[in-house]
Amino acid sequence: MATEEMRTVDYLVVGSGVAGLSAAIAGRRAGMDVLVVESEDTWGGTTALSGGGLWMPNNPVMKAAGVDDSVDAALEYLDATVGDVGPWTSPERKRAFVEGIPEYMTALADEGVRWVMATDYPDYYPDLPSGRIGRAVEVEPFDMRRLGAWRKHVKVSIPAPVMTDDVWLLSRAWSSVSGFLRGARFVFRALGGLARGRLLYGMGGALASSLLYVVLRGGTPVWLRSPMRRLLVEDGRVVGAVVTRHGRDVRITARRGVMLAAGGFAQNREWRLKYQGVEGWSSAPLGQQGDGIAAGAAVGGALGMMEDSWWGATAQTTDGSHQHGFILNERSDPWSIVVDQSGRRYLNESESYIDFGHHMLERDRTVPAIPSWLVMDHRHRMRFLNSTLMIPGAVAKLTEKGELVRAETLPELAAAMGVDRDAFLAEVTRFNGFARRGKDDDFGRGDTAYDRYYSSPLARPNPNLGAIEQGPFTALKIYPGDLNTKGGLVTDEHARVLRDDGSVIPGLYAAGNNAASVMGHTYPGPGSTIGPAGVFGFRGAQHAAMEEPAAG
Repeated sequence: MATEEMRTVDYLVVGSGVAGLSAAIAGRRAGMDVLVVESEDTWGGTTALSGGGLWMPNNPVMKAAGVDDSVDAALEYLDATVGDVGPWTSPERKRAFVEGIPEYMTALADEGVRWVMATDYPDYYPDLPSGRIGRAVEVEPFDMRRLGAWRKHVKVSIPAPVMTDDVWLLSRAWSSVSGFLRGARFVFRALGGLARGRLLYGMGGALASSLLYVVLRGGTPVWLRSPMRRLLVEDGRVVGAVVTRHGRDVRITARRGVMLAAGGFAQNREWRLKYQGVEGWSSAPLGQQGDGIAAGAAVGGALGMMEDSWWGATAQTTDGSHQHGFILNERSDPWSIVVDQSGRRYLNESESYIDFGHHMLERDRTVPAIPSWLVMDHRHRMRFLNSTLMIPGAVAKLTEKGELVRAETLPELAAAMGVDRDAFLAEVTRFNGFARRGKDDDFGRGDTAYDRYYSSPLARPNPNLGAIEQGPFTALKIYPGDLNTKGGLVTDEHARVLRDDGSVIPGLYAAGNNAASVMGHTYPGPGSTIGPAGVFGFRGAQHAAMEEPAAG
């Protein structure tokens, strides 16, 4: 082993997603010397692969647009949706998140981040007290050419200027006037950018790139391929970490602390089996192994909510993984249902993705439901975007693997799926009656504004319901996938890591999926992963800047 190198900074940030980059920006703004280290050869983490939305109640953009909201309304809604399931969902943490939003967004706007409101996107439980439409924000499509060589070191979900409110309309671009018009608008946006010499990316790519640009412009170094090996502790205080770079260990002293923002453990099969009882079918990057969580636990950090994830339905993709198979509109749009392996329906197909995942896992404890089947009428296949099946060669490959089956009649489809024929046909008949009346008496599909976000005006009287009666019919296996895990180190309102007895570990902070989520076991609105990650990353660095520095 080569001689260990030494480096001293004020603040060390581990991870380059929204939590880490927000921490780096806050630290530099507070006058600290900051270093960001990233274990992968790409930056941006799960953020770059995400939809890029941030759930930000009472934010400056919605206030400027005249949308009514307040701190009290947001807290009332959080109490109704999240409750209090542990110290990570304490009243102090929830208030710190909500009250920290204006400062966070204003500071980043001052740095050049261009926020816009996702005008049409509702909270996921809009019928609960103080639910709203329009609390989500995102950033405008970002010109990747501004990053120079750094743009070659990022993986994004969609390398195009797609925005959040494009998605629900683009999913029906060839079946409704509003969808077609949004599709045309998107094409003009993309072509207009190219005509001006810009390489515009939207969604998670835009968010991560906007933040990295601010970090780099401020002179903060970012080390790729530099995994943290362990934290350094002196007299009970975290004073830095050992990081491997270019094959050599670097002992980094961090005078004001370390921010762990290295993501969840979605791709750690051993941990998933231990804490969650499943191997996992995650959309998260392969580097999400829980290293930051493990490092924090090794120095006494308490763990919370390790059994939970940001669940959602997913399908297998052509490479045999589930990284790009996350399902949104496909299960919510009309002329479709989801059934378990007995052929029976057991949930509201249009509900929030985390509820969908929870219900699939719960169902599987009594009736085999992993995988379940997404059953589609011919009209569903013809009228709506299916992100999995539109990949070239996907239909043939998934059919060959038995992940996708097709049949001219429903009895033949039941046989191809391997479900009970009579039970399945009875379920379809019952559902078809709901579709004709416009009311799902079993699970309430289409009852809320969130359900109807992904729907179609062509289906009447309920835009989420459509009778399953026109063949050929298609069924796709779906699994309880996830965006990432949501349990981790227990932190307080300043993002400081706590021990099991509730005491603070001085010098150690955590945010994003390294920390147990303030959102508890639910998902209050679009961007409930990224919003708190950014705010608590920012708050943690602000707190560290005010602390007495360690010697070094």
